[in-house]
Amino acid sequence: MDFLKLNNKRFLVFGVANKKSVAFQIAKMLFEENAIVDFVVQNEFVAKKVRELFPEQNIFSCNVEIDEEIKKLRMEIESKIDSQIDSQIHYDGLVHSIAFADYGDGMKPFHETSKRAFLQALDISCFSLISICREFAGLLKTNASVVTISISTTRMASENYGFMAPIKAALDSSLAFLAKSFSQFSEIRFNAVAPSLLKTSASAGIPGYADSYLFAEQIIPRKRAVSTEEAAAAAIFLLSPRSSGITAQKIIVDAGMEINYFDKEIIRKIVH
Repeated sequence: MDFLKLNNKRFLVFGVANKKSVAFQIAKMLFEENAIVDFVVQNEFVAKKVRELFPEQNIFSCNVEIDEEIKKLRMEIESKIDSQIDSQIHYDGLVHSIAFADYGDGMKPFHETSKRAFLQALDISCFSLISICREFAGLLKTNASVVTISISTTRMASENYGFMAPIKAALDSSLAFLAKSFSQFSEIRFNAVAPSLLKTSASAGIPGYADSYLFAEQIIPRKRAVSTEEAAAAAIFLLSPRSSGITAQKIIVDAGMEINYFDKEIIRKIVH
């Protein structure tokens, strides 16, 4: 039974790095639904590793900081995949799972964030979605679904997340503007999956993240953090035609963390 109606649908997934990444789990679940997946990764070094995970799939590389590379990527995909399937390719959906922040100088108070680091993070983590959608507009079906990965809240001033929360807030806001802009010629939808703290390779590089992750597990009512599989499952739903009435939204996947900050056991440990 193809309840999600993903059988033989084709998707372009940006951002797989390794088995711990959300993008990996999304791709894995798409394959389980008999979908077709093409991949875009950061560079050839990453591409070599991803080919070991998905040896029979099309894997392209692109540095999204460079507009020319995104243009080149579109032409490469058009050329290679069109020749493989002998028809013009149109994707049923696109996954944007790309984020980067340079914490090389250590975690600093927000007001000490450097312009260079902030703008680089904004470019890679947010503007890349706009750039990719602009270039690939002609390769998306008129009812395609675009899904990006955000965070469960951008209003919590988590010190060890640094300046990425404002970047993700910009990403969330861009969904509404992309949906409105694309509505002039299509029904393409733009949504985000917004998980709470995840155990990924990328998060492991954030100073102090491990402590926050362990704290989140105590705050969550079930006392167990959100998994990458749970975040990916929400993305699969948003990619599917079953979510056709949802656009310009972010789906929070936090296992109830936001309702439980006054958990009596945690209060007892802190106050007494």
